[in-house]
Amino acid sequence: MLETVTPRTARPLPLPELYARVERHVPPIEWPLLAEDIAAILKLKRQRNAVILAHNYQTPDIFHTVGDIVGDSLALAREAARTSAAVIVLAGVHFMAETAKLLNPEKTVLIPDLEAGCSLAASITAEDVRLMRAHHPGVPIVTYVNTSAAVKAESDICCTSGNARKIVEGLSVPKVIMLPDEYLARNIAAQTNVEIIAWKGHCEVHERFTPDDIRDLRATHPGIIVLAHPECPPEVVAQADFAGSTAAMADYVGQKRPARVVLLTECSMSDNVALQYPELDFVRPCNLCPHMKRITLKNIRHALETMTHEVTVAPDIADKARRAVERMLAIG
Repeated sequence: MLETVTPRTARPLPLPELYARVERHVPPIEWPLLAEDIAAILKLKRQRNAVILAHNYQTPDIFHTVGDIVGDSLALAREAARTSAAVIVLAGVHFMAETAKLLNPEKTVLIPDLEAGCSLAASITAEDVRLMRAHHPGVPIVTYVNTSAAVKAESDICCTSGNARKIVEGLSVPKVIMLPDEYLARNIAAQTNVEIIAWKGHCEVHERFTPDDIRDLRATHPGIIVLAHPECPPEVVAQADFAGSTAAMADYVGQKRPARVVLLTECSMSDNVALQYPELDFVRPCNLCPHMKRITLKNIRHALETMTHEVTVAPDIADKARRAVERMLAIG
């Protein structure tokens, strides 16, 4: 006689409303472990009067569950200047945490991993900027936000990939120095009559995309729409259907709703946008940013538990760097 076995009723998943945001990315078996850290982070945020700024390159389990303010570097810079929280945790890389500190000198700014750096920020020093100014006297220096506070302090104004052209043209001068991303500078130069002197820094994520990648994508996925970040080489941008900041790419997808699309940028950017538009087909030949991936739910939790690692900027550097950032925000 066969024995009837009644299946055990599955336990309901914790934090179901948050799991619904990421269920297409996180398997149910993994969620309880993530949910434990998420619940602790949510509690700690209330206790510490803290806010988490999460960049578009953060993984979906961070971006869609604990991030209070999410977006590209420009959006994070703007919102960092407006937050009323006492503590800011930057789920991103070090230059972003420094920028948040510049705009919130009286607040505590934490970064979960001090080694979360940036190849662009590492490509140039304050001394390099001083030498560029000496070689090109009188030429304004426009510095990408992907730089250290010390580099910003030697600059006239900052920019992001989203507002670089507006900043360059807004200075109303015939020539500018644009640091440190060579490809961003060259891509902006192709859009404006302003002469741009570039540095030789490159983003280790975006510099690896090639025109062959796009040709292969179009051959393999007919009708695909290719979106590229302006940190990509100009020959890649030239073959894309659209080029723009991470925010601009997300807006393009939301407005145009291409049936099949690829974002030539960091891996998690595609993951985060894809979760918002499940009806679209996202092809993902992305490149991983090892620095962004140093930020995890566990070290965000640890940062709030221990109030580490606090980001500080020397006052003499902070005052000058803050002016460059605030001048950018005033222009837009």
